[in-house]
Amino acid sequence: MPLSPKDIFAADRHHVWHPYAPFVNAPPVFPVQSASGVRLRLADGRELIDGMSSWWCAIHGYNHPRLNEALRVQLDSMAHVMFGGLTHGPAVQLAERLVEITPDSLACVFFSDSGSVSVDVAIKMAIQFHAAQGHPQRQKLLTIRGGYHGDTLGAMAVCDPVTGMHGLFRGVLPQHLFADRPRVRFDAPWDPADTDSLGQMLMAHQDSIAAVILEPIVQGAGGMWFYHPEYLTHVRALCDRHGVLLIADEIATGFGRTGKLFACEHAGIAPDILCLGKALTGGYMTLAATLTTRRVAEAISAEGRGAFMHGPTFMANPLACATALASIDLLLGQPWQARVQAVETGLRTGLEPCRGLPGVTDVRALGAVGVVELDQPVDMARAPGEFVRRGVWVRPFGRLVYVMPPYIINDMDLATLCAEIGGVIASGIVAAP
Repeated sequence: MPLSPKDIFAADRHHVWHPYAPFVNAPPVFPVQSASGVRLRLADGRELIDGMSSWWCAIHGYNHPRLNEALRVQLDSMAHVMFGGLTHGPAVQLAERLVEITPDSLACVFFSDSGSVSVDVAIKMAIQFHAAQGHPQRQKLLTIRGGYHGDTLGAMAVCDPVTGMHGLFRGVLPQHLFADRPRVRFDAPWDPADTDSLGQMLMAHQDSIAAVILEPIVQGAGGMWFYHPEYLTHVRALCDRHGVLLIADEIATGFGRTGKLFACEHAGIAPDILCLGKALTGGYMTLAATLTTRRVAEAISAEGRGAFMHGPTFMANPLACATALASIDLLLGQPWQARVQAVETGLRTGLEPCRGLPGVTDVRALGAVGVVELDQPVDMARAPGEFVRRGVWVRPFGRLVYVMPPYIINDMDLATLCAEIGGVIASGIVAAP
């Protein structure tokens, strides 16, 4: 028998620990009954326009018939099988498709079950590659401040140690290297000095650095900052000059979110290792992939040097792989660039009035990402409930009220979403007391 909304809420409070929240005195949660298109239907009957794509992954919206059918068809033959010593069609087809649509130099695919784990895999690949090349001392990662790469221990270690969420664990994490965050905005005149900090650190520590890891163009949960494509171009050249691998974390930016299929395309560069997740399955199943070049894979796998020691239990889950194939086909089979551009236009127009509101320091949009930055942290005890009261789902963090809506959102819903963001900010409720 289904639980009533009251029972769901009571049982949730008694047993369930939600992300980025305390167990005791937790912020309010809102039971969801169903989801379709860009609408979330709450258990109490209210409907919300979804501005978050379920943490950026539901790019096609919810309950899509094409993805539902792919899941049903695969379920009839095989839900799961271990990937150690076995293989199957959906995984092989998905690997081929990912190699086809990503930069030409990427040829080898390692599957895992979450974005954070795909980052851990990438870090291990980089370290093991240099060990195989006779440079076992190269175990450091160099990254840029303001970044976020996940919540597992390896990924946490390359998140910003000062402004990030993991300062409590600093003493137990590997100590890596952090260059200054890029200063030049995506659409501002380029300044070559922007890469000076990273270049200087590469020069000083090149003998101990295995790889540079960064989020291309858009820094996500570390600050929603959009930086200039020339920064990536210069970083690629610096990595080549110093014999360092380049890891691109496209977990949030992949599959069209920034207006390019992959954010690296803004700079026309290819990483040595690429991390994908989130929108890979259109938000249906948890799945991630780490792609690399044959040079890296063959060095790690050369005779006498051992296997790559990683193997998630649900690696290459057939249901997830089949859904990912359907999601990629669905995306590429439509004029997705035009749709994302329309979302960007709607976000720019709809959020611009926020620029004149008290407490707002910046408004920016790129692709299907819109951000209003405040001068004070958002009051997370009150703000989500106010958004729900206004009929939209927006989950801010830090000083940022941001949205990453499904690509299928129409102009009217997008305008409503932006207007309600402005209304909540204007009410003063978002600023923490």
